Amino acid sequence: MNKDRLEWVMSGLNRYTLTKAEDEFLKTASEDFDKNQGLTEKQEERLENLYKEKSKLTPNKNHFALNESPKKVEPRRPRTKMF
Repeated sequence: MNKDRLEWVMSGLNRYTLTKAEDEFLKTASEDFDKNQGLTEKQEERLENLYKEKSKLTPNKNHFALNESPKKVEPRRPRTKMF
């Protein structure tokens, strides 16, 4: 796994609510990648599986989902001119 792929997966996972264990795993995986310029095969597998599992869920409300549309606003009525 290269650095770009790791950052992409991490940013995708940040859209979801993670458990404490999942959050700790992401931190240690990132630190391990920085130290060793790579992850172990087991870490890569767990990271990919976590991403696949979370991507099936609905993201947090603080991120705008593509299928959601903004609230519709009623147009204002024009004001009548008073002479």
